Order: sequence, then C-alpha cells, then structure tokens
Amino acid sequence: MNAQSIRDNFKNKERIVIKIGSSSLYYEETGNMNFQKVEKLVRIICDLQNQGREVVLVTSGAIAAGRKALGLSKAPAKLPEKQACAAVGQARLMMIYQKIFNEYNHVAGQVLMTKHTITNNLERKNTQNTFMELLRMGVVPIVNENDTVSTSEIKMGDNDTLSAVVASTIGADLLILLSDIEGLYTDDPNTNPEAKFVEYVDVIDDKLMSMGKASTGSDVGTGGMATKLNAAVIATYSGADMVITKGDDVDNILRIINGENVGTLFSANKKENFYIDEYLLEH
Repeated sequence: MNAQSIRDNFKNKERIVIKIGSSSLYYEETGNMNFQKVEKLVRIICDLQNQGREVVLVTSGAIAAGRKALGLSKAPAKLPEKQACAAVGQARLMMIYQKIFNEYNHVAGQVLMTKHTITNNLERKNTQNTFMELLRMGVVPIVNENDTVSTSEIKMGDNDTLSAVVASTIGADLLILLSDIEGLYTDDPNTNPEAKFVEYVDVIDDKLMSMGKASTGSDVGTGGMATKLNAAVIATYSGADMVITKGDDVDNILRIINGENVGTLFSANKKENFYIDEYLLEH
C-alpha cells in the first residue's frame, strides 16, 4: 500500500491519539497560554467524537503553566522546582481543559502516568482497563506524565514517547504528533539549508534513527526529533500509523484525517514479538 492509500484510509480511523507539545500551547514571546488555539483544539476533538470516533489527548504544559503562575522568569532547572511547578500547573491545565470541553457538552478525565505505569504488569493492565472504560463512557482522557512525583528512574521524559505508549496501550490506529516542526528532515533544517523533508517512512532502520536530533527549538518543550522517532518505533510496531506535523495550526488534525498530504507519515508495521515494557526498560 502506498503512502496516499494509507492517508486516504485515515477517514476510517476510529481510535486516535493526539499529542500537543508545550511550544504549541503557549505564546513563545510571553509564556502565556494561547487560549484561542486550545479552544480550537478542544472543538476539533469534540467534533471527532461527535462523528463516533474515540480520541485521547496527550498534552504537555503543566510545568509551563506552573512556572507562569509562580512568576518564574525561566524554566526551572532543579527537580524539586519542576515538580512544584507541575503540581500547580497540572491543576490549572486541567481546569482549562475541563471548562472548554464542558462548553461543548463533552466530558474530559485526567490520566497521569510514569514509565512504571507501563513497565509494571499489574499497573499496565489497570491503566488499560481505565482507558477502555473512559472511552466506553464517551470521556476524553487527557494524559500527561506525572511530573509531580516522577524521578529519573520512572520518568519517560517526554510526551512524544508517552503518546506512543498510550496509543500502544489502548490499541489506537492513528497517532498524531503536533510539534514545532512540520515533520522529519534528513538533517536539522534550522542549521542545514540542504536538509530534505521526508514525507513517508515505511521502514524504521538505523539510518533513519540517526536523523533524530536530541535538541528542541523551544524553552518550554522537552522533545526533539529523536524522541519523535522513538515514538514512531513504539506506535508503528504496536500497529498504529503515526503522523508528525506542525502544531501551530491545529486544523492539521482535520487535514490529516481527511487524507491530505500533511506532515511525515510513518506507516504501521505491527510486530507480534514487540513488548512495550521491555522496550521502555531498554530505552
């Protein structure tokens, strides 16, 4: 199946995970939340659910929200500061999402996870059961890493990986990563004008993984291209198609589902011997 055929089938996707990063939620100049974009994102998700689809939102932004509320001029560097910001910011973030979802007569629920949630067999099963019950009830699960208690030993570290873990856990058939870049390039386009855009990836190999950069262009985000390629491994090996696209225009979600050639498409390549808990422990 070629790339366009795969994209044409997106209109039939029934269980979708959408990840949005901090850099797509906040104004870079001020660090304040872009309420217009958040409202539009929620409206799109509600409309997808009205079509009969199931949608999970993986959102960054708790630490950034807490940082703003606490009057910090720059991103916190020490772990206790990050956790304090997350404690304040996660509550604010959910309050905003709950309010806007409620305006469209939809219900949102919070799910906070760490790496331990998935690598522990009992917790992974319990988490899966919770997700499935929320979806059965028509609730939109809003997922974030539990930064308030997470330490390096149990931390996934970025919401690109988290979103792929969620997609794998619930058996999603499409993962959309809204990023600060429009997709995968052969090199960093900010430093290399010869970098070429990659529209379609059907096989993830060592050469492709080497294209990933561990950097990010925002002081409120944590994930660079390396984390997105790691997410692609988890998502595609678990049986989901994945698209990376620019998050400055959340209408890209609708364009993707309508089959338009937006972002970089990673086609599903389900592997029966892929165990997400083992993969996370190794990475």
